[in-house]
Amino acid sequence: MPDQNALTAGSKPTGFIGLGTMGTPMALNLVHAGIPLVVWNRTPERCLPLEKAGADAALTVDDLFSRCETVLLMLENEGATNSVLGRATDRFAERVGGHSIVSMGTVSADYSRKLSKEITAAGGRYVEAPVSGSRKPAEAGQLIGMLAGAPEDLVPLHTLLAPVCKQVFDCGAVPAALQMKLAVNTFLITMVTGLAEAGHFAARHGLAMDRFAEILNAGPMASDVSRIKVDMLRRRDFARQAGISDVLKNSRLVVDAAKSAGAAFPLMEACTALYAETEAMGSRADDMIAVVRAFEARAERRGGAPPIP
Repeated sequence: MPDQNALTAGSKPTGFIGLGTMGTPMALNLVHAGIPLVVWNRTPERCLPLEKAGADAALTVDDLFSRCETVLLMLENEGATNSVLGRATDRFAERVGGHSIVSMGTVSADYSRKLSKEITAAGGRYVEAPVSGSRKPAEAGQLIGMLAGAPEDLVPLHTLLAPVCKQVFDCGAVPAALQMKLAVNTFLITMVTGLAEAGHFAARHGLAMDRFAEILNAGPMASDVSRIKVDMLRRRDFARQAGISDVLKNSRLVVDAAKSAGAAFPLMEACTALYAETEAMGSRADDMIAVVRAFEARAERRGGAPPIP
């Protein structure tokens, strides 16, 4: 039985499951930092870049859990997490017992709270570690990490996640990290949606989009995010950094969490509708700035100019 007094990779490699848009660059940064890593993904081909970088690819989920004590999960949703952990099956206790499970994806706070209790009851340890940032910050190791769990489990994660995050913040007990992530996402989503509306306004007035971007970037509201998104908007480049489908999922999580807390959410209610419209237009895999298409479609329905191709 591994030492359960602290969350640590010990003499065993660290496991990483979930090699998507965010997971792949995060795992690569860990390997490049010299951290022994065993990876697994439902689509095996996604393990190839990690193998080339020096990671080992597990043949199965159980193979990974047998070789690793600390397992990082960067999974898309609750269903994927349940499947990997074998939740509600006889595999669950074997997979999580004696292991430290670090969940880095964005799920609901209620789900995380229940999962934490089940993992603890099965003899494992659980930490929430959602991150703030999109693909480019993930590639640069510039994500912001938020941790929640037992205090003794959080300290070693600051070191383990250093190649992935430029800063890591302790937020308290589960599910405080996910609640913090949703609070941060509320600002991010409303900010980018506001930028899309501003760009739509400028375009409909025939303003020069290059000059619009220059003025915005020179002003006090400019940020790393706004500079990236306004450039994408200017060029009509919707290559995925943070996808429409992911932002819609996060928007719905924020709305549900706001309802449970009795909070008002007028801006997020509007954003959820806009991202749902954009996804329905076939932009599911596009970057979130493609939400401008929803503004354009609404304008056309009101008799305005047709959407820009």
